[in-house]
Amino acid sequence: MSTVIEHSVQARLVAAAPRMPSIPATLHYDRRDPFAIRMSFPAPATLEGVEVCWTFARDLLTAGLHGPQGHGDVRVRPYGYDRTVLEFHAPEGTAVVHVHSAEIRRFLDATSELVPLGLEHLQFDLDHDLAELMRGA
Repeated sequence: MSTVIEHSVQARLVAAAPRMPSIPATLHYDRRDPFAIRMSFPAPATLEGVEVCWTFARDLLTAGLHGPQGHGDVRVRPYGYDRTVLEFHAPEGTAVVHVHSAEIRRFLDATSELVPLGLEHLQFDLDHDLAELMRGA
């Protein structure tokens, strides 16, 4: 069984211009880091011309489908009936993207099949990790 889930989505970048261009993005989940989601944007879709990847809590994305969530670098909230807004705050500025909520739900359903919500802690092998730490001591 695979330990990684990747799901491509089309995000709509909200900009000062009236047109909202569609940009590709990838949602990524790895059972080895069971509390985290990564969302990456390819180099052509970023101002810096390099791939940008944001890491945030799976719980944040899940809760953000139902109401405003987040107070830090990543904020998530529903927008209308079928979209979810993700805000990414950095010193260089803020990027705001809209993603179809159904795409996010499909992704989250797949992550829950791999690692059920609330059981993330069972993915850690603390004895193994402690043995690895002690090996170098």
